[in-house]
Formats: sequence, C-alpha cells, structure tokens
Amino acid sequence: MRTHERVLARIEEGLAAGTWSLGDRLPAERALAEELGVSRPSVREAIRILEAMGIVRTAVGSGPAAGATVIDRPAAGLGAAVRLHVASGTLPVSDVVATRVLLEAGAVRDAARRAPDAAALAPLREHLAAMARPGVGVAEFLERDQDLHLGLARLGGNQLVEAFLSGMRAAVASYVTAGAEAVPDWPRTAARLCAEHEGIVDAVARHDGEEAARLAREHIEGFYREAGPGER
Repeated sequence: MRTHERVLARIEEGLAAGTWSLGDRLPAERALAEELGVSRPSVREAIRILEAMGIVRTAVGSGPAAGATVIDRPAAGLGAAVRLHVASGTLPVSDVVATRVLLEAGAVRDAARRAPDAAALAPLREHLAAMARPGVGVAEFLERDQDLHLGLARLGGNQLVEAFLSGMRAAVASYVTAGAEAVPDWPRTAARLCAEHEGIVDAVARHDGEEAARLAREHIEGFYREAGPGER
C-alpha cells in the first residue's frame, strides 16, 4: 500500500467509526503524518484526492475555517469519474442512452411518488417555457433540455442517481448536439421534444409515476432513434 493510501484508509476508518462527522475538521497535516509515520506530502496528496471526491473541502490559512473540513458532495466525485471514463472514448453512445433510460425513468417515477408541489415544479416549467419560445437557439434549447432532465432527476431524491446523471452530462450533450445537427427539420423535432417534456412534467405533477417513467423512456429512446447519432 502506497503511503497516501494509508492516509486514505485511516480517514475512511475514522469517518466510518464516527470519529469525524459532517462539518468536522480533520487533523492537521502534521498530526496525521506523525500518527501514521508518513510524510506531510503524502498526507497532502490524500487530502487532494478526498477533495476531488467531494469528501472534504480545504481552506488555507489559520483559524477555524482552515484545513480540511468533512463535507458530503457525492455528485462531485461520481460526476468527475463518469466524465473521465466517457471522455476516454471507451463508453459507446448506446450505453449512455441505455443508462439514461434506466436512471431517468426511475427518477421521474420516484419524483411523482414524492408528490412535488407547484413551487418545486416551477423551475421545470420555466425551462419548458424557454424551450418553447419562438426563435430560441439550438444551443440554449439543448442547455435547457439538460437542466430540465437533471431537475427532474433531482426531484426523485436519489443523490447517487443525480450524481451519475450529472457526470454523464457532457456525454449526453455530445450525442444530443450531434443528433440535433443531423435531423432534417430541427424546428419540428424541437416542437415534438417540447411536447414530450411537458407530458413528462405533467405526469409528475399528477403523481403518475408509471406514466412519467414510460414517457421519459420513449422520449430518450425516440430521439436517439430519430437522430441516429451513431457511436463515437
């Protein structure tokens, strides 16, 4: 085991045992280095890894806010990991689409069951209105599209699902943008997508989880079939 991995194992052990909780500061670099018999650069490397994973937040200087503080942002680490694997080119577009279907269908089903009120749905309605606005550009439409889908996932209440979908955002944007450029009549396709989005949101508003899941699945798979973005 490399020295920084010993530091990671010690911190994981402490988190699991409840030695440190959310908002607590980890021991200083010097203290951890002395406890484990490792160098301070090894401790620093481990802390950087934990920060990238969304486990801690670091601040320089002195005082109560300095050092590494325990936080919990699963989307940060999971999202970064998914983005990197997608960027490597080893994940085919068809797998991205299939994963979206599995995750988003379940997310909108859960969102409907949680019975969101009008205030919770308001941001989604804003995206719907913006996408339906005459003359909206393709780039803005697709950006709103992503925000709408992630907003629906967030209403589902599962942080891991939201984290994975956030991490897939770049991959989804890539094939959706390619698809938008490939369709013969983008305004017509955009109008259909708007209607499908509205149907999903309305099903969630009616607390009809099964209908919301069905519509989400058909929406994602339908665009992929129409646009035929292919693998890359």
